[in-house]
Parts: sequence; structure tokens; C-alpha cells
Amino acid sequence: MSLLIGAISLALFWMAAFTLWWQMHAWRTPETLASTRFESPAGGERLSFSLLLPARHEQLVLEHTIDRLLESGHRDFEIIVIVGHDDPETADVASRAASRAPGGRVRVVVDTHETKNKPKALNTALPHCRGDVVGVFDAEDQVHPELLAHVDHAFTATGADVVQGGVQLINFHSSWYALRNCLEYFFWFRSRLHLHAAKGFIPLGGNTVFVRTAVLREAGGWDQDCLAEDCDLGVRLSSRGRKVVVAYDADMVTREETPGTLMSLLKQRTRWNQGFLQVYRKRDWRELPTFGQRMLARYTLMTPFMQAFTGVVIPVNAAAALLLDVPVGVAFLSFLPLVTAIMTFVFEIVGLHDFGTQYGLRVRLPHYLKLIAGGPFYQVLLAGAAVRAVWREQRGRNEWELTSHVGAHLTREDVPA
Repeated sequence: MSLLIGAISLALFWMAAFTLWWQMHAWRTPETLASTRFESPAGGERLSFSLLLPARHEQLVLEHTIDRLLESGHRDFEIIVIVGHDDPETADVASRAASRAPGGRVRVVVDTHETKNKPKALNTALPHCRGDVVGVFDAEDQVHPELLAHVDHAFTATGADVVQGGVQLINFHSSWYALRNCLEYFFWFRSRLHLHAAKGFIPLGGNTVFVRTAVLREAGGWDQDCLAEDCDLGVRLSSRGRKVVVAYDADMVTREETPGTLMSLLKQRTRWNQGFLQVYRKRDWRELPTFGQRMLARYTLMTPFMQAFTGVVIPVNAAAALLLDVPVGVAFLSFLPLVTAIMTFVFEIVGLHDFGTQYGLRVRLPHYLKLIAGGPFYQVLLAGAAVRAVWREQRGRNEWELTSHVGAHLTREDVPA
């Protein structure tokens, strides 16, 4: 028993330490931080864009997103809104937007699949794309007008096949879990994805991702049976040696909102975790050329298993060390994960301050206290979502659990009177 407790403690310690180190990637040196940003566009536009906007029961936020995309300073783009044949409210909003948009810039495509999900909607629109590059956004996104110009320059300057932009949840003030959810996105898009791109293996984000149309069609589009179609596409393209560039600027990020309830967040994370498990089981990652890439892929895609494992084992391991008669050295080892937990809390506090500074948000003492107090509860939620994902995958349940949006990330100026 003592050896088991010690082994589990060391495993948990190294898992947490690796995760923290990767999370800190962008802040290691000033040069690394500078390299993560978009370069300023050098002038002329060279590429055309087809922007896909899947929308299901999103009539509350869709109109604002379309209007925001139409404000783009880039001259050569089209917006393709994908609506379900059984969703008349959203279809009406999309049709009105298309009718008033200049030059047929907005088109509506109807998804007639009986069972709806995002990858099916995207694949429905792919044959209609006329642009050199396909970009994906969500129906609640707040997109910067100069983003396309910066993405155009990133493609032409680097020769990339894929450009991943930043996505940021903004409404950190909405709830204790929204605060942690916003910070989680901040670390993922501001830092972690840059490490993945540098290593040649990247699970792409669900939106603000741009792929050359020819490359996307050659790959067969999105896997319509996968609950993490974005991750799956990134893994397949990485395995084929496609070049992915990640760029992040606070001014250029796509702004979104957190799920409105804890249950909604739990279902969203369940879907993502189950999708990662599906991608792992497909084994496309085994085609990555180097051992290091394959190990990074295995570790990343098995995160749901590890979260489920840690969610169950950590309290049991701590209780065993306290209640059982074990050697002092083993008891000491059992608290090693606490060291990384404290380091993570410190890093999160610094990260929250940086988040507020970059986005001009007032982060006050109560927010820092909520961040610390909510940490253990948030980990329990993530562990619960991971356990639920493993259970659903084992039971063969893969129906899409939709996350609803109400525009909590929009300012008063963004909402029409």
C-alpha cells in the first residue's frame, strides 16, 4: 500500500508539473511572448475568405455576429450561415441578414440532416465555399474588423496551411466558474496552443480557425461523427505534415461568453472530453513522424482519462496517507501534488492580473478570492465531466449536447435597442 501511495503521488506530481510548464510556454522569455503575436499586415490583400457560421437555435445572438463580420476591413470575403431545416427562428434571422447585406455577401445554406451537429453543418457548407481560405466562427462570436487582414498576412508571410487565431471568453464577472473558465481560455489560446504548433501537433480550436480551402477539401472536411471535430481536424492535418501557425493579440481575439449554467458547462466539457477520446481511438496521431510528437498527442488526447483518474484518486490518496499507518517519507510524497497546486494558484493569480490588463477589465480583490476559493470546486467539475465522458463513450452515447448562448459577453453598445 505504501508503494502504491508513493507511486500515485509521484505520477500526479509530474502530470501537474508538465501541465503547468506547458501552460507557461508563452511567458518563458520576452522573445517567446513577442513571437506569439500577429505581424502587422504589410499591405495588399492576396486571399479571399469563406466564413462559415453554423447556427442552431441562436436567434438571440446571430444577427449581431453577422453585422460584426460585415464590418470587416478586408474586401474579399463571403459569409455562409448554416441553419437547420427544423429551426425556423434562426433561419428567419439569417435570411433577413442575407437580404440586407450588400452584394450577396451573406448566403444561407440549409442543413437537412435529421440528426444535427456542428461538423455536419460545416460539411454541408463546404461545397458552397468560393474563397481561397475557409474560416469558422460560432454564432455568438464578436469578431474584430481587422482580423481577416491579419490572417491574410499570416498566410502569405509564413506559407501556412492553417492559421489559428485567438478566442477569449470575456464575461469573467458573471459567476465564480465563469471567472475560471475565462482564465482557462486565456492560458490555452495565449500560450498552450503556441507550444503545440511549435511541436508540430495541435488540436485546433473550434472557431477563429482558418484553413486553405484546397487543403480542407483534400482532408475530406470535418468528421461528422466526432464530438470534437476541431481537435480531430487538427490531428489529421498535423499527421499529414501541414503547417499550422498560431497567433494571438488581445485586440484581435474573437470574444465569446461562458456557458450560462454549471450544467451547461458540464455538458460542454463532457462533449469535448468525449471528442478527445474519439480522436485518440481513431489513431491518426500515430502517423506523426517523431516519437515526441506522438507522446505529446497521446498525453493531450488522454487528458479526459487523466482528469477522471485524478478526480477519483487524489482524495482517496490523501485520505489513505492521513488515516493509514504509512512511513513518513511516503506521507511526504503524498503531498507533492499540493506543491504543484500551490504553484498553479500563484500562476493563475498572475495570469488573472495579466488578463485584466490586456483586456482593460477591472479585476478586483473579490475576483482573486473567487479564483482561489473556486479552484477545487472547478477541478471537481472538470473531473466529473471527464468521468461522464468516459461513461458515455463506453455506453456508445454520442448525441450532441448543444450549448446555448444569450450574449453575456456583449456590451450595452453591442446590443440593439
